[in-house]
Amino acid sequence: MSERGDHAKDIWQAVALSADIGKRPKRLLFEGAPLVLFRSVQGIAALFDRCPHRLVELSTGKVVGGEIECPYHGWRYDGEGRCTAIPGHVGAMPRYRVRRYAAIERDGVVFISSGAPQGEPYLHCMQGKDVIVRRVRSSTQSTVIDAAENILDATHTHFTHKGLLRGLTSKRHLVRVEVTGGEGWVEACYTGEDRQQGLISRLLEGERAKTVGRFRHPGIAELEYWAKHGLVLATTFHLRQADEHTVEGVGWLIGRRQGLLGELKALALKPLFNIALHQDRRVLKSASDNARFAPQALPVTGPLDFLRRDIAAIMEGKLPAAAGEPRVHQIEL
Repeated sequence: MSERGDHAKDIWQAVALSADIGKRPKRLLFEGAPLVLFRSVQGIAALFDRCPHRLVELSTGKVVGGEIECPYHGWRYDGEGRCTAIPGHVGAMPRYRVRRYAAIERDGVVFISSGAPQGEPYLHCMQGKDVIVRRVRSSTQSTVIDAAENILDATHTHFTHKGLLRGLTSKRHLVRVEVTGGEGWVEACYTGEDRQQGLISRLLEGERAKTVGRFRHPGIAELEYWAKHGLVLATTFHLRQADEHTVEGVGWLIGRRQGLLGELKALALKPLFNIALHQDRRVLKSASDNARFAPQALPVTGPLDFLRRDIAAIMEGKLPAAAGEPRVHQIEL
């Protein structure tokens, strides 16, 4: 196991939009465990979603004075997980606790960790730059590796997203694909396709110099569309396995500033992206449902699945093959 694998718990993972955490607590699954998020006196808090008294879900209770109150007997817990009140009890408070998870808010997104992460969470591929962003969340019936590969796979767009990301014709271009990688990341850079003919490309993009698809540990999928003058569009999606069959995602849609034109493009990007997300969600669900029939089978890694094996290696805490030997391919796209 690599050093990174030994410290796999000590990482920040995006789990919700800040806007999702209001006056009421929010329940979610994290690494197979139920958690409750709420706003405490100290800030965003994440606790194991179970009152130790009678094991009731704390998330079905309410937030009172920055503490979460169990709906059964009114026991309260602060953001550190300490029991602060037992209605009717007289005398010193017993030292009951609920497991606390590290939690932080950055750029409109809530991150949590089951370990002791150091430093700030990674946000998106253009963090620190003067760009326009829109934040989104999603839930898909799939696995992290399948969902990530779907985001980064260029070849399915001719079929799943025909007319939206690709044109309606069968015309293709000869494209060069360079695959590189390193500790915890792998990417494919596509050059040679000057312009796509889909609706999103026509409205929001224009002439293209290159496209980059990147995977980062532990489950971050990024797409970048570059013109000669710089970045045009980008997406960064943080994916995690909420349960055996469900992948939760939190992401950023990113565009460059162009004054009023840039703001108008940003308004169009989110609804158009949601259409593409719905199309991907439908095909991923179909694959997930169909995989449950006997006999069990693993998906075939085809000759155009450039990142699949590298993503799997990264998720296992290993160095991707592309780190030691960059690869160059030619495909029709």
